[in-house]
Amino acid sequence: MKALSIDSNTSEVKEIEIEMQANTVYTFFNSILIDELGTIAEHVIYADSNALAERKRAYFIGEQLIVGDALVIGKLDFEDKDATIPKEELKALIDVNVSSFYKDVLEILAETDLNLYRTFILKRGEEEMTLNSEWVLYAFNMADDKTKEYFVTHLRKLVDSQESVEEYMYKMAGLAINAGASS
Repeated sequence: MKALSIDSNTSEVKEIEIEMQANTVYTFFNSILIDELGTIAEHVIYADSNALAERKRAYFIGEQLIVGDALVIGKLDFEDKDATIPKEELKALIDVNVSSFYKDVLEILAETDLNLYRTFILKRGEEEMTLNSEWVLYAFNMADDKTKEYFVTHLRKLVDSQESVEEYMYKMAGLAINAGASS
């Protein structure tokens, strides 16, 4: 099966052949903790959940934050298939320009066991939204410098005091949603 791999250190995209079996993705990353992201239509991006703790390089595929190496495989419904996105098109989607806000936050979060992509439900009135910590970072990255500084400072204090990072992300998601609703 044709797949594409992304080396986070060099941003090199390689076309590789893999035999898709139950443990193929785990073997590729040498890890049992894998994140599965559906950013590219009819494809799945696999990333190593341990990459954050291992302080691997972050980058974007489109607007999707990825930490560490990635494996891209075609997916239709629930069936794996050859990756059909051209190698050069995928390379064009990669952006290694990660803001200092992201770098600072990821450095702090590397000290925690937070999974950037684990979803949580945020309730706003009768409405329920499924969000994750990666979305919270995206929302705060668009904020003004003072708000970003607030976010980073309080995150640092929270991690140092060993309080719940998940609760902080949930709280910050609520603030981001409320700020968006009032503007």
